[in-house]
Amino acid sequence: VQLQASGGGLVQAGGSLRLSCAASGRTFSRATLGWFRQAPGKEREFVGTIGWSGDSTDYADSVKGRFTISRDNVKNTAFLQMNSLKPEDTAVYYCAATKSFYYGGRDLKMYDYWGQGTQVTVSS
Repeated sequence: VQLQASGGGLVQAGGSLRLSCAASGRTFSRATLGWFRQAPGKEREFVGTIGWSGDSTDYADSVKGRFTISRDNVKNTAFLQMNSLKPEDTAVYYCAATKSFYYGGRDLKMYDYWGQGTQVTVSS
């Protein structure tokens, strides 16, 4: 699976952005998808994840209620809708995928495939 994240940019606090993660490969629909982020000087951290069927999601407490993950297995694309953005959401955002039928969870080591990242900057 090859992943390509896009949709980042500069937005004011309180605004919204929608990130996309386009995937190639026939195994996308059988992979858990995760979103992670890394701010300057900090470790990469879990944002959220969605199961291969799209009916199970999990979010970090810091984004719960503001961010929503979805996926379209026909178009091999996952999305991260980010609302009510805060300056502390500023980071490079990465999408990641597990091997087929693997559970990813919150541990980035469980994800085998990574996109290149897209920058999100939230101004105050």
